[in-house]
Amino acid sequence: MKVTKIGFVGIPVTDMKRARAFYEGVLGLEVAEEMAEGKWIEYSLGDDTLAIANLETGWLPSDQGTGVALEVEDFDAAINKLRVAVIRFAWEPFESPICRMAIVQDPDGNKIIIHKVKTAHEKGGG
Repeated sequence: MKVTKIGFVGIPVTDMKRARAFYEGVLGLEVAEEMAEGKWIEYSLGDDTLAIANLETGWLPSDQGTGVALEVEDFDAAINKLRVAVIRFAWEPFESPICRMAIVQDPDGNKIIIHKVKTAHEKGGG
């Protein structure tokens, strides 16, 4: 088997209205597709797709499952917006040698990584 790319990242939610308020209202994502009578919503992010779903099939939200990292243009502005919206932080903002990130939780507890790769200058490369 040769995997060529990620087709999409899917996140299960329990309350679609509440989830959409978070993903669209707080994170600012725009709907690309709505399927299954509104129980499957897709957001296009460049060449990638993030989907939220409430399909009542035993696919349940979890704070221990797969996470998605959303690359942001301005890390500090993103963190400030999340704080103003009183979003729950699982991990406060921190730095690694190559990036800055924080982990927040959606209304169902799913973890969403807010991420910004450091410039060469910020990494100490000049």
